[in-house]
Amino acid sequence: MDRDLPPPAQDADLPHSDELMACPTCDALYRAREPEHGAKAICGRCHTVLIAPRRGAGLNIIALSLSVTILVIAATVFPFLEINAAGLGNRTSILDVALSFRSGLLVALSVATVAMIVLLPLLRTLLLLYVLTPVVFDRPPAPHAAGAFRLAQRIRPWAMSEIFAIGCAVALVKVSDLATIGFGPAFWMFALLVVIVILNDSYLCSWSVWKSLEKNRS
Repeated sequence: MDRDLPPPAQDADLPHSDELMACPTCDALYRAREPEHGAKAICGRCHTVLIAPRRGAGLNIIALSLSVTILVIAATVFPFLEINAAGLGNRTSILDVALSFRSGLLVALSVATVAMIVLLPLLRTLLLLYVLTPVVFDRPPAPHAAGAFRLAQRIRPWAMSEIFAIGCAVALVKVSDLATIGFGPAFWMFALLVVIVILNDSYLCSWSVWKSLEKNRS
């Protein structure tokens, strides 16, 4: 069940700043009210989901974040794919590809690729685990938890493991007529990673996390 938040607050009747939240898409200002269980609070102007608390979401996020961490690390070192053409074959992993560029401008491309598909997704999941684990188990927030969660949200658009997996799938379909392609374990790990990342983001409600940090800190 979706529910629109009340109309944007006017300057004359603005409540205390702790009660306000801004839509990240259109900057409309609202009085934050937690919706009923199973409901969502959405922006009345652009229909962006603003608040979507779910029961047991914290444990689900922790479990999914651990899964992402394991998959990202394993997918880096396991073979990604094998290509055979004209009697020649090559089997490679993400790490092999990154280490193959050691000079010129391709070094910067290699570093950016590894950062966006390995380092940043791994950093984000570790930050979420750092922030949410104490809160879920009714412990005081970890030191600098607010800053860690803010950083996790800022690097979210740059963590592109799932984008990489989808892009590779499209590219491999196009070259499948030119060579025999075998998918390694890392390819299927990235495919699974796409599903897990989507599920993880669907459980994560930023407003609920901030409220939990404030509540446990006090």
